[in-house]
Amino acid sequence: MSSGGHYKSIIVAGFVALAGMGGEAAAAQCGSTAAGFSEWKMQFAEEALERGISPSTVAALKGATYSTATIAADRGQKSFRLSLDQFLAKRGGAVIASRGRALKRSNAALFASLEKRFGVPPGPLLAIWGMETGFGRVRGNQKLLSAVATLAYDCRRSEYFTDQLYATLTLIDRGILPATARSSMHGEIGQTQFLPKSVLNYGAGGSLETAAGALTSTANFLRAHGWQPGAGYQPGEANFAAIQAWNAASVYQQAIALIGQQIDGS
Repeated sequence: MSSGGHYKSIIVAGFVALAGMGGEAAAAQCGSTAAGFSEWKMQFAEEALERGISPSTVAALKGATYSTATIAADRGQKSFRLSLDQFLAKRGGAVIASRGRALKRSNAALFASLEKRFGVPPGPLLAIWGMETGFGRVRGNQKLLSAVATLAYDCRRSEYFTDQLYATLTLIDRGILPATARSSMHGEIGQTQFLPKSVLNYGAGGSLETAAGALTSTANFLRAHGWQPGAGYQPGEANFAAIQAWNAASVYQQAIALIGQQIDGS
């Protein structure tokens, strides 16, 4: 993914005010085709102004366009219905594990510091990094505002992505992201593909476009979701719930746990 600019350091404190901004159902009417997007966008823009989003950021929102590519991707996530073996074969699980072991050795100091600080071993972090972007190789090139606004408008998951859209607008307002930021299809950002609300809540400083910044924030996310230092992270073990919090798809969760175990050698 091309960021469209570097992130400023992310300070989690002060972002708590966002909680509840997008929780209420938006007055703007959702839709299932592009036909109502322009009207929805103008209504949403007025609501955003009332909630304290700056006029300049709202002006950027008004420039967002309906993303047919995002809708197609959202409707076509068939790989999550595969068996674990099929999913690993499709997503290159063996390659991720092999490359992950090499990166663990070549970045030993970084992973040691992350484990000391957050209690998370290298395996799950490398598995997520490899699964999400091929270790930073493929990060998407969608217009972030258009992608997230399209999903907030779309009736399928409007409430969830309304929260993500308010988070996106807040990130732009605070100078953490430019209005021109690029993302993957659903608005995922950076080397480990954080959604905007997770950037606000769990960003631990530094650019998510760098490996160190992204891995630090990912470790912080896992710790915030109950990661226990030294406990196992396979299905049924204490830390598997933190992996489940990262992605809702069961086959994805199992793949991360298995590849992480292969990297950690346990």
